[in-house]
Formats: sequence, structure tokens, C-alpha cells
Amino acid sequence: MYKGKDRKAFQDDKPSLHVVDHGLLKYPHRLNFYDKPPLYDVTVEEFEKCAIDRLRILAEIESSAARNRTWEELKEVMKIPFDKYLPLHATTAKSVDRDSERRKDHLSHYVLREDLRRRFVKAESTLFRLRYDKDDSDERELFLHSRDFNWISVDTAEKTRYKKELSACYQGGRQDSVREHAFESEKYYKVRWTRVPDLVEKRRVFLKGGWAYVPAKEQSSIVFQEFEVHLNRALEMTARALPRLDEDTRIIPLLDNLSKGFLAGVPSEWVGSGEPTNGDEIKAEMVDDLSKKHFPLCMRSMHDSLRRDHHLKHYGRLHYGLFLKVLGLSVEEAVVFWRKSFDRITDDKFNKEYKYNIRHSFGLEGKRANYAAKSCMQLLSTTEYGCPYRHYSPENLQSALLSTYSSRGLTSTDLPEIMATVKTGHCHVACTRVFEITHSSFGVRKGDGTGAGESVTHPNQYAAKSMELYNAQKESSEAMLID
Repeated sequence: MYKGKDRKAFQDDKPSLHVVDHGLLKYPHRLNFYDKPPLYDVTVEEFEKCAIDRLRILAEIESSAARNRTWEELKEVMKIPFDKYLPLHATTAKSVDRDSERRKDHLSHYVLREDLRRRFVKAESTLFRLRYDKDDSDERELFLHSRDFNWISVDTAEKTRYKKELSACYQGGRQDSVREHAFESEKYYKVRWTRVPDLVEKRRVFLKGGWAYVPAKEQSSIVFQEFEVHLNRALEMTARALPRLDEDTRIIPLLDNLSKGFLAGVPSEWVGSGEPTNGDEIKAEMVDDLSKKHFPLCMRSMHDSLRRDHHLKHYGRLHYGLFLKVLGLSVEEAVVFWRKSFDRITDDKFNKEYKYNIRHSFGLEGKRANYAAKSCMQLLSTTEYGCPYRHYSPENLQSALLSTYSSRGLTSTDLPEIMATVKTGHCHVACTRVFEITHSSFGVRKGDGTGAGESVTHPNQYAAKSMELYNAQKESSEAMLID
């Protein structure tokens, strides 16, 4: 399809950038097409940790897409997750372990190849685009020269021959003089038009004999398309290798859990936390008021059911009890709260059938484990007392949202946007949007999430942030009165 002499024209057109001293770096570039699998031993703990950190990045990318963030907004909101979970410093950064960072990136990519192919490819492609856009121009150029993208350099004679057609498609400055100068200095490459369908659709390339003439500034389109094609092929090979993993009973449960995390929008730092999130201790008599002001729909629904029926079934008590525990309800106050809530039974029945379980959840009975509150991912996979955005019918969900949050600023005009995200399976995005709407009086704007654009991934995260905003506004008002 491509002649060797054509590719040579590209290689000889610029000074060679192949011979570069990378020292002892095993991974010479930040950008990676992930051609080769990681062929080294890793612990199960490292396997899981790397995957979860990457999952946080991909889940945030998906969440941003569902929230219709612009490219510039996406780049801004991803800065903190990048630095926190998957940093990749430049090759010139000598003070950090660059190989360790790139090794983690390499390993985590392969771990997550195992499931959810279509969504994985879309999120990984966006991640690659973000890194490509962020990469230093010199390092990016070195990466491009390290691979054969099968593009053909357009020489000066050919560019002159089609100058009129190329100029008509060129997207330059608004002023003719500026545009003309930019066009004259622009480098062009030829690829088959099927490799740049996005540029063809936008009429940014000149087509001739099945070839697309791509200006250098649109060169990234070729790279991104090649990445997706390459990744899809590699995933097919990975899928064929997956049955072999059945031999290792440690790996399959981890992969299943990771796929659920991707669907839910991977749990945040709240996972595994059994400690109270609120600085002040919560009293039993405060819960009613707190539920109306600060609880997410899942916990608010459980609370309302408890008040209506004077009872909750086992999983309801488990989920809601752990939520209140982490929110700041002590074991003594928890006993008081549940005893008042179950006011249609005798003290003897309560002590025999319920008090032990309350103390058990606080680690005071049985094996004395400090149980963590359930995350969004866990509630999504639970049918009984699970996530309303996943398990309610559309009609019941809309009714529940209006009856629960109309006093907090949510109106029927907000429902189409929320239901659209629910329909696409992004339940955590819908919950995040509800948080933004109901906390707009505290200065929360669309896209802010629970802070720095972060999505809701845990009921306690939602409640703690709501209480934080309320307390900050209260303290500010009190300070103004004193002044």
C-alpha cells in the first residue's frame, strides 16, 4: 500500500531525531501506544492499586463527557487527578523516578483492558489526547519519530501543484496576509482518507485519488485515529488471552470489581473509611433535620422509609447505619436513634434482635472489625436499598427527586438533564448534578461537583461536603454580624 521510497521522503525531510540519549530509561517517552505487554512479576496489591488509580482517571474522563465539559474545561479539571493518581513527568525531570511512573501507566493500562471494551477505548483515547496535548513539543516530536505512522511527506512541488485546493481547505488566521504566511510555512502529509474521517467530515483536508492531504497542525488526528485502531486490535488479542487467567483465582475477582468501578465512577477516597467525617458529634435528634438538608437521595429515601414504616429491613439498617456512623453518630447515639425509630416494638425485642447488630457495626461485638460505609459502587450492585438512580423506574425517580429536593431548589425543568445521564448509565453524574443544583445557593455552579469538579462516588462524600458548605456559610454570616 505504501512504497518504501515514499516513507523515506518523510524520513529524509527533516534532521533525524531517532538518535537521542535517554540515559537508562526503560520508557523513553511519556506517550505510549502500549504495543508490548508488561513482562515482569507484580504483586496482587500492586496489580489492584495501579488499576484503581487509572480507573479514577478514566471514570473522571467519562464523567466529564457525560457532563458536556468543553476540551479546555476537561484539561483544567483533570490536572489534579493526573498529579494525584497517575503523574507522568517530562523526560527532562531528573528529580523523580520517571521509569516508575511510566511503568505504573503501562501496567495499569493492561490490567483495565480486560473488560468494557467500547467504553475503555473511548476513555483511553481521550486520556491519550490529553497527554498528547500536554506533552512538550520536542518530546512529542521524538515520540512521533519513534513510530512508523505510514504517512507520506508532501514535497514542495506537489504542494505547489495543489496550492489552490490546499489553501481553500486551510484553517488559518482570519486576516488574508496572516493566513497566507501560515499556509506557506505549513508542512503536509498524505494518508488514506479513511484514516482521518473527522477531518474529512469537517472539510479540513484536500482529497485526491483516495488520499487526504493533512496539514501538520492537524497531524494529531492521524495519531489519535491510529491509537484507537491499534488499541482495538490489541484488545482482541487480550480477550483471547483472558480465559488463561482463570487459572489464577486472585485475578478474576479483581477484574470483576474493577469493571463495576468503571460503571459506577470508581469510588473515591471514602472507600475503606470507617471513621467519622464530621468534626462535631451528631446527636440522634439531629438526624431528621440533617437528612432534609444534606443527605443524598439513597440515604434520604432510607430515612423517609424508616420514619414512615418505623422499620427497615436488614440491608437498609446495614447501609443506613454505617452511613450515619461515618457521618459522626456515636454508638450510644446510634442505639438511641434506632430505638426511637423502632418505636412499635418492646425494649426486650429491640435489645435481643437489633442492639447487638448496631454494636457489631461499630466493631464492639463479634470479630470487632471497623466496617466502612457503603460506596456508590456497592450500592449500584445492590437491588435492595440500593442506588435510586439505578433501580427506580423513570417515573418514580422523577417523583422522588421533586418531592425530596424541590425545597432545595430543584425544579421540573432540571429533570430532563438528570434523566438523560441516568439513561446512559452515569448514575453518579446524575447525583452530582443534583448536588450542584441543590447547593447553588452556596455558590456551587454547574461543573463544580463536590469540589474541583469531582463527582459524587460515596453517600458520605455528598453529605460531608453539603455540611461543610452549610457550616462555612453559617460561620461567615456570624462573622459579619459580629463585625
